Amino acid sequence: MENLIITEEYILKKIYHIRGQKVMLDRDLADIYNVATKVLKQSVKRNMSRFPEDFMFEMTIEEFSDWRSQFVTSNSDNMGLRYAPFCFTEQGIAMLSSILNSEKAINVNIQIIRIFTRIRQILLDHSQLKLDIEIIKSRLNEQDQNMEIVFKYLDHMTADDVPQKRTRIGFKPDNLESC
Repeated sequence: MENLIITEEYILKKIYHIRGQKVMLDRDLADIYNVATKVLKQSVKRNMSRFPEDFMFEMTIEEFSDWRSQFVTSNSDNMGLRYAPFCFTEQGIAMLSSILNSEKAINVNIQIIRIFTRIRQILLDHSQLKLDIEIIKSRLNEQDQNMEIVFKYLDHMTADDVPQKRTRIGFKPDNLESC
């Protein structure tokens, strides 16, 4: 992908949720960095001490087959998917810039890290919104309970009252006995 335009949307489409983490695959990163997947993997294998499990992991055969079955891909898109890919977390992607020491790798990593940061912020904002909604729901439930008590009290007060005959107040004409 010599002239790949790296947009935020393109990168977002390449972020997957695997093992409860947001990750990018080796083949997608290799495309973005404009290197062969094999070269990227070899560089990582030569520097494995820089990539602990929370930075990078290789999909298990089961994860790999499940992941592949989720996507209907053309044969050309299947290229590079004969072997289980390496999955890089945000920290692993940042570490890649130290082993792929090119200007492009550094610039792309900065862009990817900014996107991961934005995703994290959106999730935090979403969590705060959910918390605010729960607080409002709790207050509404309390108000509903209070209104129910008021209506029960009113029902109780009106049930005890027996309608009484009202005496007329005011002027009463002679020809009318009762109105």
